[in-house]
Formats: sequence, C-alpha cells, structure tokens
Amino acid sequence: MNKSKMILWSAVADAASIVIFVAIGRKNHDEGEAASGIFLVAAPFLLALLVGWVIARAWKEPLSQKSGVLISLTTIVLGMVLRNIVFDDGTATAFIIVATVFLGTLLNGWRLLARTRLARSN
Repeated sequence: MNKSKMILWSAVADAASIVIFVAIGRKNHDEGEAASGIFLVAAPFLLALLVGWVIARAWKEPLSQKSGVLISLTTIVLGMVLRNIVFDDGTATAFIIVATVFLGTLLNGWRLLARTRLARSN
C-alpha cells in the first residue's frame, strides 16, 4: 500500500474508532442512533483526534506505536476537556474510564493489527 493510502486509511480508522465508541455508548444508554446525536457526542473527540495527528505528526508514520499512543492520549484528554468546557457535556469518572479503555484499545489496537499484517506480508 502506498503512503498516501496508508495515511488516508489510518485517519479513517481513527475517526471510525471514535464513531463506534460513541454509537455503542448511545445505544447502551438508549439515546438513539441518530447521526446528529452521534456527531454531537463525537465532535470533541474528533477535534481532539485532529490535534493528536498534528502532535504525533502521524502522517509520517501512521501505523507506529508512538503515533497511536500520542493520538490516543491527546484524543482522550483533549476530547474530555473540549466535551466539558466547549460542548458543556459531562465527564463523569466512569465515562472517563470507559472512554480511556475503549478508545485507547481501538486507536492502538487497529495499528498493532495493521503492523502485524504488514510484517507478515513482507
């Protein structure tokens, strides 16, 4: 896979990880699956994801462990700050724990799987 496609797929996988997290959370809390509701909850984390990509300079090595860790930490921490201050939504301790585990696992997990698959094909 060429570098441009890898960057694009990595960005899509990261954004999809956030949307999956939000969609599952909304379904578990019987808040519906409307796209607008999902977007409103996902927005602070998607914005934080963009910042994480810049901090990690993830376009250079989108599959690296370093990129995954920096992106996940930025997405979680900044996402919670934005959610609380800008979007005026709650950040209960349980939500922070669940979001940290879920997003940390997804944002780093797909990278681990991709690196493993890439190594096996070489």
